[in-house]
Amino acid sequence: MGHLFIKKIKCFGRKELLLQTLGPDAMLQGRNPKDLELTEELQISDSQLHDEDNKNKKAASDTYLGLHSTLIKRQSSVRVVALCVLSALAFGVFLGWKDGIGKASEFFAGYILEQSLSVDNLFVFVLIFKYFKVPTEYQSQVLSYGIAGAIIFRAIIILLGTVAIQRLEAVNLVLALILLFSSYKLFSGEEEDTDLADNLIVKACQKFIPVTAHYNGNQFITMEDSVWKATPLLLTVAVIELSDIAFAIDSIPAVFGVTGDPFIVFSSNLFAISGLRSLYALVSQSMSDLEYLQPAIGIVLGFIGTKMIFDFFGYHISTEVSLGFVATSITFATLLSLWKKSNSEDV
Repeated sequence: MGHLFIKKIKCFGRKELLLQTLGPDAMLQGRNPKDLELTEELQISDSQLHDEDNKNKKAASDTYLGLHSTLIKRQSSVRVVALCVLSALAFGVFLGWKDGIGKASEFFAGYILEQSLSVDNLFVFVLIFKYFKVPTEYQSQVLSYGIAGAIIFRAIIILLGTVAIQRLEAVNLVLALILLFSSYKLFSGEEEDTDLADNLIVKACQKFIPVTAHYNGNQFITMEDSVWKATPLLLTVAVIELSDIAFAIDSIPAVFGVTGDPFIVFSSNLFAISGLRSLYALVSQSMSDLEYLQPAIGIVLGFIGTKMIFDFFGYHISTEVSLGFVATSITFATLLSLWKKSNSEDV
């Protein structure tokens, strides 16, 4: 009996060895159809699980790379903004050392005012990018052209404003009325309309610039139906440039309200908008969090407009008082906005 059992084992072992030698197909031939069907189902299921696992790993890897890239860009934006702010501080200190504390106060008042107005204007840029559906990777390019154009146009406006004020002092009253009207608009909510379809600047650009219905990478002009046409990217740049000219009508008179020195007016504008592209990358997603910034800007513009009227009639308000009022108003509004946001998140 024992010998017979050993022979069966040896025989079974030779059969398995033979089947293994012949390969898996030969092994499958020795099984019944149900076993074959079950084996195939298991193999397919195992392959699907393997593919699904690979997809999940790839998705997780893409998410990680995306977050890592966003973090790097954000850190780069923080460094650029910090560098621009420190450069403005260093310039103001140098100005104070060279020309006295009065000039430094004028520069810092103008810089803080222009910087706060620039942050408020970023909200309009966000709306423009959303309206024209500008891809995120091209927004930085559009802002770069916008900043370059803003520097040129503001230099021209400052030069013209300086000449006008020197020739006719009553121009200060006109500038003061512009500021008071701008302050009124901020409080009346006339600028709360987020639909740009009826915006005068947008409609004018769409009327005079033939535009394609689609983007062509980062190209401003493309060939369509054998005709050269502008892409929506060029239209966006045009709207940004014209919008900045409209902003300058508010901001430049405001700086003239704290200083009559065209060099300080231009330098404060230059430092304020030089880091605008990086500042946009930091605050574009959280503009709505600065709830009280716009009312504060309205108060500041109203204060400076009133100051210009007082100055015209011989009642002078010192630059140091203006600097203190501007800095306190903007800082308080920013901190109050962040405090309210923090409380709402806790609830």
